[in-house]
Amino acid sequence: MTRALLCALVMVAAPLIGGAAPAPKAYTVVVDKMKFGAVPAGARVGDTIVWVNKDMFRHTATARDGSFNVDLPVGKSAKTVLKKPGSIAFYCIFHPGMTGTLVVRR
Repeated sequence: MTRALLCALVMVAAPLIGGAAPAPKAYTVVVDKMKFGAVPAGARVGDTIVWVNKDMFRHTATARDGSFNVDLPVGKSAKTVLKKPGSIAFYCIFHPGMTGTLVVRR
């Protein structure tokens, strides 16, 4: 087998050996009693967060780095797709004491 053919085989087989990237997932974060519920521990870039407002007040889920800003009227839900890895602090614009942090992996 020539070196060029071997290199070509490795390039084709490498993604198969390591496995495909996991399919995007959807996670739900419930807002209730003036606080954000548990955030997902295994969130990855490409996953979706579904924010559900079960509280009696309007809220937002607003990333401090500007990566998302979700408006949550009473009884409504909204989605955001995670676009970058890292630790993303978020809060409610209307109630700044409501905070949380999403840790997003590649």
